[in-house]
Amino acid sequence: MDLLIDNLPQYGRALLTTLSLMILGLVGGFFLAAPIALISVEAPRPFKLGALIYTTFFRGTPLLVQVFMIYYGLGQVWVIRHTFLWAAFKEPFFCAILALALNTSAYTANIIKGAIQSVPKGEIEAGAAFGLNRAKLYRYIILPYALRLFLPAYGSEVIIIMKATSLAATITLLDLTSLAKLIMSRTFRPFESFIITASIYIAITFVLTRILKLIERTISHEDKIDRLNRAPEGQF
Repeated sequence: MDLLIDNLPQYGRALLTTLSLMILGLVGGFFLAAPIALISVEAPRPFKLGALIYTTFFRGTPLLVQVFMIYYGLGQVWVIRHTFLWAAFKEPFFCAILALALNTSAYTANIIKGAIQSVPKGEIEAGAAFGLNRAKLYRYIILPYALRLFLPAYGSEVIIIMKATSLAATITLLDLTSLAKLIMSRTFRPFESFIITASIYIAITFVLTRILKLIERTISHEDKIDRLNRAPEGQF
């Protein structure tokens, strides 16, 4: 406990770095994943092939390799090294976020795609019979239904990305894992250093899990109320 108290400010900064990497990576990944998923479902075949190549690459290669490719590899590209882009790519924080976002976007796109394709065709056909165009079908039928299928699987991806932020330690960022190694080298107390870090990761996982479960229950409750309101009088 004394190890935690003595290094509390450093743990606070490292925790902030870890949470920032997770949040920014997930947000960036989601905004990349949504159009990729729609392309995979709705676009002509050549665009679908491009989306497939993208997701296959980022799902088929280790995240650590992707981090190294972005941080060490892209700096060798002339267009990046000798243009305004270098201001971003020389920063390990930006490179870590980019790697996390690209990696999670591939997995999230597959989750969204699967959720969309799992919407019962009968509901879509019923909406089309009422004259809804494709955009309105997505707004009123496909996306609300797919959201309920998407959240449980995406919750697992959130936890995976939170733990994957530890790879940022390999490119000089002082996150929780990197701090544990630093304190271990200073104090020669490896067990205490890493057990504190592991406990913090467990606490973050617990909080994230509770938040995600609360969101799922809220959406499920609202969906039940909506179905009751739309049901014919006397059905229940």
